[in-house]
Amino acid sequence: MDTKTINTNTGTWTVVPEHYDTPDAVVLLRAYYAEVAGRYWKRSVTEAEIDQGILEFPADGLIPPTGQFVVGRLAGEPLACGGFRMLDPVTAELSRVYVDPRTRGTGGGAALLEVLEAEARALGAERVRLDTRLDLVEARALYARHGYREIPAYNAGAYAEVWFEKRLV
Repeated sequence: MDTKTINTNTGTWTVVPEHYDTPDAVVLLRAYYAEVAGRYWKRSVTEAEIDQGILEFPADGLIPPTGQFVVGRLAGEPLACGGFRMLDPVTAELSRVYVDPRTRGTGGGAALLEVLEAEARALGAERVRLDTRLDLVEARALYARHGYREIPAYNAGAYAEVWFEKRLV
């Protein structure tokens, strides 16, 4: 995929595939882990705890041909990321979707979803699934706004509390 530019009412987001270990991707993934762990534990997390989270939940499946990882930039600044992995030949699973809190509501989440869904379709996905937590209300609202519907549990993830799916065909 080439660079995808998406104009929103608050600026221009550019979303591009990028390996999850580039400097920008690493900063975003660390911010993602800090936020989701901090919200879960209801406290700030340490760098060591972020390191441990990255070890326990690696992003290694988020590369072609089994998936994709993307970075979103607003005015050139990396402020969003997300990825998916193929669970089977027709099912993609979203993972690590994150938008910097300072830019939520500016279209970054929508831009990520548009690109990730297109990339998943290109790998044969007919549906996208994800699991999330009840306390991640912004994420749940984003998915609902973009056509994701709650479904019964499809996995037994340690932190999964609600599951979503969107048909792509």
